[in-house]
Amino acid sequence: MQSIKELTAKEEEVMQYFWEYGPLFVKELVEKYPDPKPHFNTLSTYVRSLEEKGYLSHTTFGTTYRYFVVISKEDYRKGNLKSVIKKYFDNSYLSVVSSLIKDDNISVDEVRKLLDEVEKLSSKTSKK
Repeated sequence: MQSIKELTAKEEEVMQYFWEYGPLFVKELVEKYPDPKPHFNTLSTYVRSLEEKGYLSHTTFGTTYRYFVVISKEDYRKGNLKSVIKKYFDNSYLSVVSSLIKDDNISVDEVRKLLDEVEKLSSKTSKK
């Protein structure tokens, strides 16, 4: 998986449409938006930025481009999570879980279930 470059909120919003609908011309992207629709040029700028960042690529159709996803939503999610953990939790997954417990975002029972899942995965991996 390549290095994930940070997206602005608007760029991430545009990516959601590509992840949901697949390859799109900018005109089709505009049509997918609810009213009031963003301007064609505005979306075109975001799409070009996403292509420069390596999230999208394009196929040429005459004088226009149809853009398609290069980075899956799952890869983006994983890369983004790793970036947040590195940036805000000193690259410590333990600090993340500890923070969730302290803020009452995860219960002791959920932590036990998580440990059970990790142990099951670990035992499957060690048997291979």
